[in-house]
Amino acid sequence: MNRRRFVAGAPLAAAAATTLAAPAIAQTAPELRWRMASSFPKSLDTIYGAGEVVARRVAALTDNKFQIRTFAAGEIVPAFGTVDAVQQGNIECAHTASYYFTGKDPTFAFDGTVPFGMNFRQQNAWLNAGGGHEVMKEFFESYNMVSFQAGNTGAQMGGWFRKEIRTVQDLSGLKFRIGGFAGNVIQKLGAVPQQIAGGDIYAALERGTIDAAEWIGPYDDEKLGFNRVAPYYYYPGWWEGGLNLSLHINKAKYDELPALYKEALTSACRDATIETIAKYDNQNPLALRRLIAGGAQLRAFPREVMQACYRATFELYDETAAANPRFKKVYDHFKAYRDTQLQWFRVAENSYDSFVYLMQAQEQQQAAQPRR
Repeated sequence: MNRRRFVAGAPLAAAAATTLAAPAIAQTAPELRWRMASSFPKSLDTIYGAGEVVARRVAALTDNKFQIRTFAAGEIVPAFGTVDAVQQGNIECAHTASYYFTGKDPTFAFDGTVPFGMNFRQQNAWLNAGGGHEVMKEFFESYNMVSFQAGNTGAQMGGWFRKEIRTVQDLSGLKFRIGGFAGNVIQKLGAVPQQIAGGDIYAALERGTIDAAEWIGPYDDEKLGFNRVAPYYYYPGWWEGGLNLSLHINKAKYDELPALYKEALTSACRDATIETIAKYDNQNPLALRRLIAGGAQLRAFPREVMQACYRATFELYDETAAANPRFKKVYDHFKAYRDTQLQWFRVAENSYDSFVYLMQAQEQQQAAQPRR
């Protein structure tokens, strides 16, 4: 045998095998058309766009055999009706924030975010390496669903207020649009939580139906125009250290998928997570500058208010865990992981970040001083 001919011919043989294999794969892969209901308005290219990223990547990875059509909140399913629609099999999947459904069971919150919980990196580690996905899997199966991480907003702002918040007493009677488990926390402190879909918040704030509203952060908040109807912009959003977005899939529909399509979904959701937080981190600093230049008054929540909210949060966790075994199972796992993460981040990440922020602030102050 001529060794040179054999070696030279190997790439041609491999290419021929690939050419022959591709049509075989295309012939055996089923064509699927799914519908994805989003809980978010189409105007938000970030959070609604995360669902579109999933759909585009799935199509690309399956040679357009598996296509998912994305619908904005209210088009085929109400913003807060997605779990029911997926659970009942009326749609195949939905892109949402799990904490919207704490009224069904507060355990949903752990898949999204909880007050004084973990930041994006910590939550990401819990879900993907620390057993969080596994501990949530049993819970979601009880709702006939499979859930994938599909986006993250990073730490959020505290929202827009018509009046300043100086003491805990200022929360009394405050009608506040706030999502998830945090609504129960501020209720303990006298506020009146309102869960309103993103596309409906502006009208409620403008009409005075609510006194304050939180959504995500500067980029989305600017698009929704909250700065035009409430002047005070508070931080931090202590209830959302890093909101995890989710793709909820009907379990029976998921189980029917070929292995290739399941892998495509997994990869697409990971891409959506990375792209979404990158967009927010890129756009939020610029949007915050524009908002302040336009008259928004940036305020930090007073320490007294933060401490009261912290105490109320952990009291509520204990009360809920005592009454709900499913919540307790996830909370015990989550809290133990959180405690370990906070110890590590305090040593490395926080000490590094704090020093760099301080030095940068000092440099800016020096640069702003007039030269003599």
